[in-house]
Amino acid sequence: MINKKIAVICHYELLPERVGGMDYFFWDFDKKCKENGTEIDWFFPNISNHGSYSNLKIYANKSGNLENYFLAFCKQNKKNYTHVITHFVELCTPFFYKTKKFTNAKIIAVDHNPRPLNGYSFKKKINKKIKGILFSRYIDVFVGVSNYTVKEILKDFGSHLKSKTITIYNGVILDTIVSRETRNTIKPNFLIASHLRESKGIQDLIEAVQLLPLKIKKEIKITIYGDGPYKQQLVNKIKEYSLESCFDFMGSKSNLNEIFSNYDYMLQPTHMECFSLSILESLAANVPVITTNVGGNTEVVSSGKNGYIFQVKNIQELKQILEDVYLGNKKISINTRELITNSFSLPKMVDNHLKLILEEVY
Repeated sequence: MINKKIAVICHYELLPERVGGMDYFFWDFDKKCKENGTEIDWFFPNISNHGSYSNLKIYANKSGNLENYFLAFCKQNKKNYTHVITHFVELCTPFFYKTKKFTNAKIIAVDHNPRPLNGYSFKKKINKKIKGILFSRYIDVFVGVSNYTVKEILKDFGSHLKSKTITIYNGVILDTIVSRETRNTIKPNFLIASHLRESKGIQDLIEAVQLLPLKIKKEIKITIYGDGPYKQQLVNKIKEYSLESCFDFMGSKSNLNEIFSNYDYMLQPTHMECFSLSILESLAANVPVITTNVGGNTEVVSSGKNGYIFQVKNIQELKQILEDVYLGNKKISINTRELITNSFSLPKMVDNHLKLILEEVY
């Protein structure tokens, strides 16, 4: 017997060459829902059968607006959804009002979106406040993927939303992540796992490496996994400083869960972040993380314990951390996997999202 019927609208492109934590979450959440008599229709920008996506009932709109596609689908098919969940969808827009016109479903909006480092413009702040007044009433639950995100939701759309805004941390599937057994405390190697765009701050890392003593510059190795529109600018900056021997671009890989354990530290010099799955995955592989003090980073990385935190865009501070870690003056001794096992596992994330549906804890 079907107890619940859910629609999930998600601006997340399904790419076989990039399988990450959210993919595993979608697969496990779908499976858990079905085990509990709940049916799900998934709305993505595209269809794919890689991994467990062949088990999901997917509707895709490749060329148009996903929200409008969903609304047209509801109008045409008259599906009686009990819950509508959004991921990577802008909050407090007319879409939520229109959805309520087609269905009496409870609407759960999950916010994964990072905020600009210097905040929004005054005009945009006012616009968000107005949207909060007009459209927040049509969202039954706001979910932030970190405490930072929850604070930003309340800042953006109004503190009156506090009673229906909760934190559910992202999680990773530990069984698939290979854990590193030992760590080089002198001359460690480093990786970056990131979409290559300006906001990820990799250009700051290049500047920091340029400031390192010549002996370290001749030896240090940083491997970059990922692709994106900013790659050529990064390549040009590396050439400008003659640092080609320091950096290797490996492109996107679908098996990062196996790759993390080949390295001693992960670098994430990002300018904006919500709650990074790659940080969780790296720590789960017993690979400490060197990252910035933005978003939810400080909710999982404790500087000097399971990684190092530096002030965003502070190139000199990043350079000093790199130098100290490379020479062995700074080192992380603990197994960083334990924190992820206890607090940020995928089953815990799935169970918390499932409670919103089955127990309707709002």
